[in-house]
Amino acid sequence: MFQKITLLALIITFVSCQKKESVEKDKIKVADWLIGNWENTSPDGVLTENWQKLNDSTFSASSYFIKGKDTLHFESIILAQLGETLTYKATVKGQNDDKPVSFPSTSETDQKLVFENPKHDYPQKIMYTKGANNTMTAEISGKLNGKLTTERFIMTKK
Repeated sequence: MFQKITLLALIITFVSCQKKESVEKDKIKVADWLIGNWENTSPDGVLTENWQKLNDSTFSASSYFIKGKDTLHFESIILAQLGETLTYKATVKGQNDDKPVSFPSTSETDQKLVFENPKHDYPQKIMYTKGANNTMTAEISGKLNGKLTTERFIMTKK
């Protein structure tokens, strides 16, 4: 009898773990449309984000802004699914001692991803919205020097 109960407990544990893993892997799938190379060209320069899938629960990206031959901004991004939480971690060269800043998701759909960290200096909110014709809008917002600020970049998939 004890052996049957032990075997049943092991089976339940195994099945529970399997289900949790598939939930974890399924949640990040709403962000699959990010994968690829995105670009925004303006008179100020060229903003590029290159997204790739590292594994079933993690994407990575590099984002850089170039004006002429100068790289004015560079950041590394990790989008990871851990348990039930999708988290955007940005590491900006020369900021925060080059350590990542985490922005947990507050909303995920097939069309829009929203990440927020109200304790961060700026931005406090990062949003990606899927558009038509291989476009997306990347938006950062929050209080900057006490003033509500929003920066929007319409990017095209290359």
